[in-house]
Amino acid sequence: MHLSETYRRIVQCGGIVRRANETAELEACSDELLVRRVADGDTRAFELLYDRYARPVYSLACRMLGDPSEAEELLQETFLRFWQQASRFEARRGSFGSWLMSIAHNLAIDTLRARRRRPQRADFVDLTTLPWHEIDQAASAHEAAEASELRDRVRRAMAQLPEPQRLAIELAYYAGLTHSEIAAVLGEPIGTIKTRLRLGMQKLQQLLREQPAERAP
Repeated sequence: MHLSETYRRIVQCGGIVRRANETAELEACSDELLVRRVADGDTRAFELLYDRYARPVYSLACRMLGDPSEAEELLQETFLRFWQQASRFEARRGSFGSWLMSIAHNLAIDTLRARRRRPQRADFVDLTTLPWHEIDQAASAHEAAEASELRDRVRRAMAQLPEPQRLAIELAYYAGLTHSEIAAVLGEPIGTIKTRLRLGMQKLQQLLREQPAERAP
């Protein structure tokens, strides 16, 4: 998870690579303050936010895409988008972590759509309360077709969840973060994260039950 490629692209986009002298003071700054400095072209503030959030972004991308090289590309693209759009961040609408993970999630969805007709990993959720475990057991063409239909059903259901619940579920089951880590990334109390996960899973299971399974003719 190197920063060099993103830096090269930032320079091409007109960014000025510079370092602040007050490194210790910057490290103690809140995400919100660092984002404001990034919007002003401070690449040292950008580095610090990269260090704070590269791991969860990469983990989410890797689990959603199932390909480390694609996940690395998505990580770099996510932070390049952040650099370009830093001035659009509004703290009153949510934490920086939540905003950044939304960028990563949307890029991952775009990547999955672009390769829809190619073979895809189907095991990026390991959840016994959902039927994902059936996907890896598909041995025949018929079972593979059912597994593909199941993936689509889960994705459709996930898309219907409120964004806070969807993000919490993705960070827990896609990125493999603990409740405490999710709370730190999203800037929310751990109790709030647990509630979002519980309500989100309940809603997800309800949506899956309500979705009619498509039957092959």
